Amino acid sequence: MDTRRLGPFEVSAIGLGCMSLSHAYGTPPPRETAEAVLKGALDAGYTFLDTAAVYGMGHNETLIGEVLKDRRADFVLASKCGLTNGDKREINGRPEVLKATCEASLRRLQTEVIDLYYLHRWDKTVPIEESVGALSDLVREGKIRTIGLSEVSADTLRRAHATHPITALQTEYSPWTRNPEIAVLEACRELGVTFVAFSPVARGFLAGGVRDTAQLEAGDLRLNMPRFQGENFAQNLQLLARFEDLAREAGCTPAQLCLAWLLAKDETLVPIPGTANPDHMRENAAAAEVRLAPEMVDKVDAVVNEGTVAGHRYPPALQASIDTEG
Repeated sequence: MDTRRLGPFEVSAIGLGCMSLSHAYGTPPPRETAEAVLKGALDAGYTFLDTAAVYGMGHNETLIGEVLKDRRADFVLASKCGLTNGDKREINGRPEVLKATCEASLRRLQTEVIDLYYLHRWDKTVPIEESVGALSDLVREGKIRTIGLSEVSADTLRRAHATHPITALQTEYSPWTRNPEIAVLEACRELGVTFVAFSPVARGFLAGGVRDTAQLEAGDLRLNMPRFQGENFAQNLQLLARFEDLAREAGCTPAQLCLAWLLAKDETLVPIPGTANPDHMRENAAAAEVRLAPEMVDKVDAVVNEGTVAGHRYPPALQASIDTEG
């Protein structure tokens, strides 16, 4: 796979988001399937894996540690803190909590160092400088190599970067979620921060993976998201049909069109699609070989964008917990 720079690292142009192997989109896959995704990803050329302490409340980190401990040198490992406090899920950016979370993650991941460690959410009761300062202590102690932020605004990024150099900023970005285009992408380019795009295929929607919300299991996060509800969902299905027409025109799958569109947007950006399906994992990897003409990028922009998508990204309570423009 082609590679891109991520701070001091060179990583595959497309990374693997590991969340769905442990929670979020219904019942996690059987252990053998999860192992096939993780081991197969390294064989397929992925060299950047993304997890977090909150994914399955430690399950995801434990899974990666157990399955890939013998191949630790083959990939750049990213994890996150700030959304857990011990065995509780809560936004908590106090330095002592972040450091304790890191210690627990190192044990679960069966590694001596985490390559990229994100503050998963900014705890607005704690100055960003204090939380990032705690992570900089972990860098000095050799427990993490670099620092990242997730779901923060351009202003917060600049404040954090002034405290300690930030390697990556992670936020949702896809044809149907354009919030980073307001200011964050520009700030990343200005500061030399790699932008990491999560949910790059619109939580499976633009891959054609959700044509009827009745198929979603109880507990699936998408059931609470406005874009998957009622009339919003019906309108978005009409967009999906037009997007699939564009994928056929481009000679790729809809998921690959999403990823190729992102790669064409910015040569420093790294998308991290997640999946619990080994075939989809390989399909996503192949998107790195898709080259879109500028005209096709423009067509995608025109068909699916913040003005044509129906519904907000998150329900109000969840939206209030993040620090992003738009």
